[in-house]
Amino acid sequence: MMIKNIESKIRLATLISIGSFLLCAAVVAIVSFFAYGYVRDSRKSIYILDPSGTPVRAKQTDVRLNRSVEYRAHIARFHSLFFSLVPDDKFIEYQMKQAMYLIDETGALQYNNLKEKGFFTSILSSSAVLTLHTDSIFLDEKRMYFRYYGTQKIDRRSSTITRSLITEGSLTDLETRSENNPHAVLITRWKTLENRDLLTTEKSAFQ
Repeated sequence: MMIKNIESKIRLATLISIGSFLLCAAVVAIVSFFAYGYVRDSRKSIYILDPSGTPVRAKQTDVRLNRSVEYRAHIARFHSLFFSLVPDDKFIEYQMKQAMYLIDETGALQYNNLKEKGFFTSILSSSAVLTLHTDSIFLDEKRMYFRYYGTQKIDRRSSTITRSLITEGSLTDLETRSENNPHAVLITRWKTLENRDLLTTEKSAFQ
């Protein structure tokens, strides 16, 4: 009888141990699941600073929420840097340097091509001021493809030239944001489809 009681107690202790182990394993699995979800959501969010510049805790915002707006801002910024220039070699160099942070080697190839053709030298020699206005940006987020439509004005001492500018390219998301690339996007496979004169206005000698 005593032996049976001992066996029963051993069996009960074994069941309790197995039950405790399974319960602990279930708790760990549930906690791990929710912890992973929290970390995953945190990685998709960014923090902003107070307008005064004071580093305070800010409300989190899902980075995918306004991604299309960021894509368009990135595209517009690159084209503005690349095509809005003044007759100052240091300024041109700065603009090109900033623009290259936003694009892959296709941007450098086009920059070198324009440089070899004497495009930037002509800006300096003619004291031309180039400004670019963004007309529209077509964006296909599924294909990560864009087409840019803009109007460029080249203001020289003797005339003002209005040109149409159409380019296309693809977009690639980057892992992290930086001061030089705040939208964490890279323009790839960029090329100019059209860059032609629309109107030339001659200036009088008194202008």
